[in-house]
Amino acid sequence: MTIARRQFLKSAGLGIAAMAAAPAHAWESKAPDDPLGCLVDVTRCIGCRKCELACNQVNNLPAPESSFEDMRVLDAKRRPTAGAYTVVNRYYPGPVGERGELVPSFVKVQCMHCQDPACVSACVTGALSKKENGTVHYDVDRCIGCRYCMIACPFEIPAYDFHDPLTPQVRKCTFCLDRLEEGKNPGCASICPTEAITFGKRSTLLDLARGRIENDPSRYENHIYGEHEGGGTSWMYIAGTPFAKLGFPGVPLEPLPRRSETIQHALFSYLWSPALLFGGLALTMKMLTGEKSNPDKE
Repeated sequence: MTIARRQFLKSAGLGIAAMAAAPAHAWESKAPDDPLGCLVDVTRCIGCRKCELACNQVNNLPAPESSFEDMRVLDAKRRPTAGAYTVVNRYYPGPVGERGELVPSFVKVQCMHCQDPACVSACVTGALSKKENGTVHYDVDRCIGCRYCMIACPFEIPAYDFHDPLTPQVRKCTFCLDRLEEGKNPGCASICPTEAITFGKRSTLLDLARGRIENDPSRYENHIYGEHEGGGTSWMYIAGTPFAKLGFPGVPLEPLPRRSETIQHALFSYLWSPALLFGGLALTMKMLTGEKSNPDKE
């Protein structure tokens, strides 16, 4: 058994060394050069929920249980669902107003339409794709309902239509793709009464965000959320409060597919992983067989 164990460890070590020596996969970003996007200025949002209303109408979504004028829904934190592609949440991160009351901040939540989307990388059928105009598009005809996209998304956005037992879909913000192709702005950006949402080219939005921060540093945090998070997103935010206090998740700055796709390629290039697996199983069986045939041998 001592020789068998040594042979097993030696073989496994050689296999791992060979896998490590395999040529590294050069990951390539699939991000568009200068896609369309939206900049959300949290300091301008008044929590009116008009963006929710526009999203509901543009996408022909079911009517909510309570009207869009009912502000009591802001008492609980919400996430986008199969019937609501965008929601507004209220936070009380400070500061304190003139009368001693906490001043609320309102945050619109929807698909971030990442530059290199983890959901697209995880989708095994190509049902999700990144378009040149910046949208992360969902093709229901290709979806098999595996829901890997829901697991992969660092912003926890895709929702599953569990209420439809026959033709369930993964649902999320579409970035109003049909409107974009007609030369129109997204519904939420068109209806916002305070112009908290600005639509345009991503590079232009970044310049606008930097300009606002530089011109009024006491009003804004020196941080554009979405400029680098997750490798960059088409939806970006500026705020007067640290983003961690506004419910924004802390995600890696590098594109998540860079990690997952590189690891996958390293594991399966030249079939090293299957070779190690079956080789290890064969050696294990040999060791067990030898032990049964020679029970007294040490």
